[in-house]
Amino acid sequence: QASQEELKAAYRRLCMLYHPDKHRDPELKTQAERLFNLVHQAYEVLSDPQTRAIYDIYGRRGLEMEGWEVVERKRTPAEIREEFERLQREREERRLQQRTNPKGTISVGIDATDLFDRYDEEYEDVPGSSFPQIEINKMHISQSIEAPLTATDTAILSGNLSTQNGNGGGSINVALRRVTSAKGWGELEFGAGDLQGPLFGLKIFRNLTPRCFITTNCALQFSSRGIRPGLTTVLARNLDKNTMGYLQWRWGIQSAMNTSIVRDTKTSHFTVALQLGIPHSFMMVSYQHKFQDEDQTRVKGSLKAGFFGTIVEYGAERKISRHSILGATVSVGVPQGVSLKIKLNRASQTYFFPVHLTDQLLPSAVFYATVGPLVIYFAMHRLIIKPYLRAQKERELEKQRENTASDILQKKQEAEAAVRLMQESVRRIIEAEEARMGLIVVNAWYGKFVNDNSRKNEKVKVIDVTVPLQCLVKDSKLILTEASKAGLPGFYDPCVGEEKSLKVLYQFRGVLHQVMSADNEALRIPKQ
Repeated sequence: QASQEELKAAYRRLCMLYHPDKHRDPELKTQAERLFNLVHQAYEVLSDPQTRAIYDIYGRRGLEMEGWEVVERKRTPAEIREEFERLQREREERRLQQRTNPKGTISVGIDATDLFDRYDEEYEDVPGSSFPQIEINKMHISQSIEAPLTATDTAILSGNLSTQNGNGGGSINVALRRVTSAKGWGELEFGAGDLQGPLFGLKIFRNLTPRCFITTNCALQFSSRGIRPGLTTVLARNLDKNTMGYLQWRWGIQSAMNTSIVRDTKTSHFTVALQLGIPHSFMMVSYQHKFQDEDQTRVKGSLKAGFFGTIVEYGAERKISRHSILGATVSVGVPQGVSLKIKLNRASQTYFFPVHLTDQLLPSAVFYATVGPLVIYFAMHRLIIKPYLRAQKERELEKQRENTASDILQKKQEAEAAVRLMQESVRRIIEAEEARMGLIVVNAWYGKFVNDNSRKNEKVKVIDVTVPLQCLVKDSKLILTEASKAGLPGFYDPCVGEEKSLKVLYQFRGVLHQVMSADNEALRIPKQ
């Protein structure tokens, strides 16, 4: 937001500080020339309205991007933004030709009812009956990939395989989706499988208003029994900023009408749904609380009651790494019994393990299904996940340091040169501030501080920035904006990728004060 006058004033101040003619020492003169040229390059960018608009919106990557040479001069910032977005779209289209979006699900159903439902008299004469039998009774695997053909057309290939108690089958589907306008898209689908005949489908999405949309899905399933048509229509509307209402009508094999309201906020997710249909009618209420922590912890519970019985579910999920989320849900129902469902999301892949524990409502099964996963998770988190994440973070930091080593070395040399060139100016500033009992920076450090006992083994990495900070004092005031302080004259990054702070011990009106400021936090000394 700096005005041209402020830019000129800052440019003049730095020119006076780094001007080569002000330094007689040959080494200082060489360093001053290099810094003076950097300041001049920055001023050339910021003093030109067009290049400044590009830099203000997109930073250096905007200045370095190919294609700006065709942009006419005297464009407004809004026109420059449009031009940049057009060039970006062209690059994105080229990238789309080489990109797929794989999604997959692997589900393994486990029958562990022998742990709780076994009767001793049945096993008295069976060898090895002292060990409960745990079996995999069903599996499901599905995978899909997308192949962008043009900016508006996408081909989708998907397939699935399922087996249960020794019987199973699979199918493969091919779909072509076309975005017809900003308001909608259409999709044609063809599928075939070993258990069912060919399938033809048509899906249409359309925004009716800015707050309302409709989705219609028509399908024709061919089989030995004839043609079975199906139709599903969903009408959705934004009730407010965080709430959606849905009406669904399904006609065909399992006809039903369903209505639901979903409210999703930063801290919670609430759903209520009612369905009337053949063969299942039910009512469902679910609530999920989102904790605002770095692990994105969520706890949830739901109640579902209908012609099939009643099911109560509760569980939690948590982020265990950058791309992985682990969750567990306990399901207690009549007549379904007790089940434990474990789910792992890894990027776009989902691994699902439903474990059926008992067909009865046994308190012991509910207890072990609840406590068991918690004990295992905390043990794994402490012994495996936490050390792994710590080692991974160290590897990433080390890689980042290696990649930026030459750049950081150059910045360090520039900062050290700038500090040497500032000495005379700082001496004059201190004399002026002492005369008026103003602001004098006694000591200042920038980098990684370790104050927590739990991190006492970590190494402190700070640099002395007393001189460059005093050089920024003007009229007994020091004002720093909300930006990384590593970019200030005389500063550099002493610990790439780690949390940094600025610690200042200063004297104002003859009284000592101390302040600690985060790296991207604005700072104003003295406080008003």
